[in-house]
Amino acid sequence: MSDASPALSIEPFHDERTGTVTYVLADPATRQAAIVDPVLDFDLKSGRTATTQADRVLAHLAEAGLTVQWILETHAHADHLSAARHLQERVGGRIAIGEHIREVQAVFRRLYNLERDFLPDGRQFDHLFRDGETFRIGTLEAQALLVPGHTPACLAYRIASGDAAVPDAVFVGDTMFMPDVGTARADFPGGDAVTLYRSIRRLLALPPATRLLVCHDYPPEGRDPAWETTVADQRAHNIHVHDGVDEAAFVALRTGRDATLDVPALILPSIQVNIRAGHLPPAEDNGVSYLKIPLNTLGRQ
Repeated sequence: MSDASPALSIEPFHDERTGTVTYVLADPATRQAAIVDPVLDFDLKSGRTATTQADRVLAHLAEAGLTVQWILETHAHADHLSAARHLQERVGGRIAIGEHIREVQAVFRRLYNLERDFLPDGRQFDHLFRDGETFRIGTLEAQALLVPGHTPACLAYRIASGDAAVPDAVFVGDTMFMPDVGTARADFPGGDAVTLYRSIRRLLALPPATRLLVCHDYPPEGRDPAWETTVADQRAHNIHVHDGVDEAAFVALRTGRDATLDVPALILPSIQVNIRAGHLPPAEDNGVSYLKIPLNTLGRQ
């Protein structure tokens, strides 16, 4: 495995098409593992799905001899379809997300007019984490941290390394990106820039050496994709929220920037899959699943 630490193994899988990073984190002592934010390939032009990214994860699991306990979603993503269900059918594990996914489901249930065949109660997932809830991956202790603002349901997952000499790792989802990219947008339904700032400060109050692993990277020209930073690095260099940027300044920056951003290309296809924990919409009487595209509902002309 690529991580040199004997206490906690982390293997990243970068998807160039969406900029997403999926992680497999494992306890080397027990070979128990969790998958974080898995990607199902989707071609918008043809409407075809594929499992290229998920197959990379499966190959690593087999090669490393890992058993999957958890498939962890940091939130209902707007930029890729989740491969959680595809992976669960092949390697098991419980699919989990934050309990506030119910709020996100309720919003998008209305948007997609799913009133008759979809209940926004979180039952699509195997487990809904509460803020501060602890769980285990093998012998590793993990904790779910509620970090809303990008969406109401965003979670970060803090994994204790099990070794006092090795910093903990936190999978921060879309809350923060690499320091030269900044932070997540806060203009999705249920998003809020004030809430996002406070969530970020919660993460940045962790010990300076804490490893922060981001879900996406959109690197500036001249830099290769990267996905690991630290609390200290973010506090010193994050272009949106470094130390010295107060709440009012961040909110002004974030809301001003969000007003200029386009709707993500895959938000309408992806959300209706991701609120179902990676299930495609139920097949119709011809055996085909259909994604719905509501017209004139999001963004601007």
